[in-house]
Amino acid sequence: MSDAVPAEPELVDLRHLGRAQVIGSWRVGDVIVDPGPTSCLPRLLATLERDPPRVLALTHIHLDHAGATGSLVRRLPDVEVWVHERGAPHLIDPSRLIESAGRLYGAEMERLWGEVLPVPAERIRVLSGGESLGPFHVAYTPGHASHHVSYLHEPSGRAFTGDVTGVRIDGACVLAPTPPPDIDLKAWRRSLDVIEDWAPRTLAITHFGAYDDVEAHLAQLRDQLSETERMAGHLDEHGFAASVRARVTASAASGTAAAYEQAMPPAQSFQGLARYLSRRHADA
Repeated sequence: MSDAVPAEPELVDLRHLGRAQVIGSWRVGDVIVDPGPTSCLPRLLATLERDPPRVLALTHIHLDHAGATGSLVRRLPDVEVWVHERGAPHLIDPSRLIESAGRLYGAEMERLWGEVLPVPAERIRVLSGGESLGPFHVAYTPGHASHHVSYLHEPSGRAFTGDVTGVRIDGACVLAPTPPPDIDLKAWRRSLDVIEDWAPRTLAITHFGAYDDVEAHLAQLRDQLSETERMAGHLDEHGFAASVRARVTASAASGTAAAYEQAMPPAQSFQGLARYLSRRHADA
């Protein structure tokens, strides 16, 4: 990696569907953390022309975080992709990923996320957690997804945590994004302990921004995981979504509330939790 690492990582607002503060991609020197979907690729490419990256570091392979990976690999012949071992096969052959997302998004798939191209296996560095890669330390942080990792950039003390530290836009409330298919709240709580043990100075999240009140942020997310688990066990989808929207409305301006809705549709969060609770009940 280049020695020319900026003192502060750079956040690129991908302006998903034209809206600010929905999806962000982070640049740290020659590393891009979560390039976002192909539908936002022109916005990202505009920032890469002056200095192409050498690494795409994926926290996980959900399309809002990593859908553009294959497209970027085609454009950048020297770029390497970092991804957890559970996610790597679905980058190489994204057919099951596309099928799963298609069930969730239906006819909106193309508009929301754009094209999803495969990544050649030889361009992938497979991670398991615990690696040190230049200035980055990698941790396996499942819960939101079984293949989720986080990256600590040691020079800045900034932890790039994808979705495992939640959604928080413009400093408003912290919410837990819990879409299908593989939410695991027990694993998620352990992952928050891992992040806390890092003692980062700031949390850099995809939806959206960086926050330095790390202890309070993590405490709020832990409370939110417990609350949404309770809600999903007692409310139907409509009631759950209404409760989430009321929480956002109480803490956010109207434009910010719209960004929350786009970044984390409440109905999808209910569906992921309902699946988790049903699976847990079946295993009991």
